[in-house]
Amino acid sequence: MLTTDIPKIIGQELSISSQQVVKTMELLDEGNTVPFIARYRKEVTGSLTDEQVRLVSERAAYLRNFVKRQEEILSKIEEQGKLTASLRDRITKAVKLQELEDLYLPYRQKRATRASKARERGLAGLAKAIREQKEKRGNALSYAISYVNPEKDVNTPEEALSGARDILAEEIMEDASLRQDIRSRLWKKGMIETELDESKEGASTFLMYKDHSEMLRRMPSHRVLAMNRGEKLGLLKVHMDFDHEQAIEGIFRKYYKGPSIFREELHGAIEDGYKRLLLPALEREIRNRMTEEAEKQAIKVFGMNLKQLLLQPPLAGYRVLGLDPGYRTGCKMAVVDATGRVLDHGVIQVTKSEGERQMAERKVLSLIRRHGVTLISMGNGTASYETEKFVSNLITKNHLDVHYLITSEAGASVYSASELARKELPEYDVTIRGAVSIARRVQDPLAELVKIDPKAIGVGQYQHDVNQKLLGESLDAVIEDAVNHVGVDLNTASPSLLSHIAGISAAVAGNIVAYRDENGPFGSRRTLLKVPRLGPAAFTQCAGFLRIRNGKSPFDNTSIHPESYGLAEKILALFHMVPGDLKDEKEIARLRKERPGVNEKEMAEKLSAGLPTVHDILDALVSPGRDPRADLPQPLTRSSITDISEIKEGTIMKGTVRNITDFGAFIDLGLHHDGLLHVSQMGEHRVNHPSDVLAVGDILKVKIIQVDEKRNRISLSLKGVKQ
Repeated sequence: MLTTDIPKIIGQELSISSQQVVKTMELLDEGNTVPFIARYRKEVTGSLTDEQVRLVSERAAYLRNFVKRQEEILSKIEEQGKLTASLRDRITKAVKLQELEDLYLPYRQKRATRASKARERGLAGLAKAIREQKEKRGNALSYAISYVNPEKDVNTPEEALSGARDILAEEIMEDASLRQDIRSRLWKKGMIETELDESKEGASTFLMYKDHSEMLRRMPSHRVLAMNRGEKLGLLKVHMDFDHEQAIEGIFRKYYKGPSIFREELHGAIEDGYKRLLLPALEREIRNRMTEEAEKQAIKVFGMNLKQLLLQPPLAGYRVLGLDPGYRTGCKMAVVDATGRVLDHGVIQVTKSEGERQMAERKVLSLIRRHGVTLISMGNGTASYETEKFVSNLITKNHLDVHYLITSEAGASVYSASELARKELPEYDVTIRGAVSIARRVQDPLAELVKIDPKAIGVGQYQHDVNQKLLGESLDAVIEDAVNHVGVDLNTASPSLLSHIAGISAAVAGNIVAYRDENGPFGSRRTLLKVPRLGPAAFTQCAGFLRIRNGKSPFDNTSIHPESYGLAEKILALFHMVPGDLKDEKEIARLRKERPGVNEKEMAEKLSAGLPTVHDILDALVSPGRDPRADLPQPLTRSSITDISEIKEGTIMKGTVRNITDFGAFIDLGLHHDGLLHVSQMGEHRVNHPSDVLAVGDILKVKIIQVDEKRNRISLSLKGVKQ
């Protein structure tokens, strides 16, 4: 592969043109961020999405490193004087790293091996004779006598033959084409088998892997990770099963040239090399490959779930009572206003004596009435069921016009103990900060969840078992895409939120907030250029994703980039409007009404502008200040509780998708435990992956098909259920 081949390869992989790849790589090399390229350089990239731009970035980095490794290998083999034209051609044409390393293996500097020691003892000639098999007379032992040399520690013909077999075993098993052939056959026909040690604690979790066997290539990623976890815990023994004798005979036939005194020596060298060198190496490779692919899939699912969670629609305008349930320390409370400011807080006991429960009722009722609370956000952790019963009874008993919803409190404790939480809420202790976070999460999930390490949010599968560096990088990219997709209010955004905007580092985010605190609210995007360490390059990357309500320019409250303000004015002029008209709802309504009849292509040509940019500007002008999350369904709220003992098989219930995995989705039905909607129950026709039909936050009707009260398990189905 040559560097010039990279755009073509990536284009074929992503089903886009080579030119799109070239232009995108140029933009990335110039230091542009993925969100900026995807949003504001559509004419250059051919309207690639942020996901496509990110894939181009990742693949370009990988393939450039591949070419670099290729050049290193060619140089090292050439230094040894062993680089033939044929070998150079094979290395140059390699397109996979494994293929490249297979070709380099015979020339790689190794630690002392049995083969290298045998060569030092002068046995290379004997190994060559065995491989060539030209000797027909006598026997192997008599032929090997001439290689006996006590000075080199070769004392008998048997020792000479043994050393020669070691050389031959290494040479044959390092053949690149042979390795690829056996690797391919192992992958296609190999089985993975597991044994469970039932005597150890925790074995019950892995019961399905007791005497388990399945084809390697058909093993789903979640089972690969579960198997790895069981093996790591010492509960499972894992090995591969394959027709090894057939493989050995196949290799022997490839190298056998006819009757010879060395027939058995050749067979012995191949059998030893296969079992001692090739098979262990290929098993490690395949296990590592399976793990890498499984980790990629788990990280992909985690990222997908996280993005959907971050983009949940905000429940704006509510005064929210946040409840962080608990047994010993009680249930922590915090009331926040529509902007997230803490109005009140306290602690109640709802799980102990009747007297304490009645006192809790009076406290909560007082908070609701005093502050006009209309929504209660309740954490789903310890004592959440008892707290939900308490809230449900309180609403019914007092005829309150209040609804509640169960909110995932994953990561709330991480946030409440963080330095950021101490700065934001210095007057409150750790427990109350958790309740504040639970309340704010429903008001604006994105703004609140970005304050927490995404790995602590807990959506996905086996997140603690995968490569943590790759997981962190992937989740950071997901957060960056989500934050820039929505945009942030420059005058209210926290440093955490600002630091995820394209082109803004954590340090610059702190400088923005410090400038805002010292000088008052930003009146214009251009004022950002006065912020320390935020220069023209950073301004270009970030400006379009930052919003200013009631700023000097109405465009500052849209996704229109400052570089396109002149074009936006020209577009408005075609509708006989000026920027100031964007503050007039009647004018906006008129623009919105005329928009469907616009011939965007003609408009773009008339204004000598790119069609994608004209389209995006029109979208922004008809809905200034619009939050893209507003189009999504609002979260499901409740006012009464259902007990698991009250539901029957066949019952239709409404629930919210909480988490998606490879094997199904977990649905919040307002019960103490989520129900499992297995992928096999997601439709009348086969569903390849739950994410093909569902997303975190979806609200849907499901049918109860099985209830196991003892194990608190509920099985669900979508079959035959009309949505």
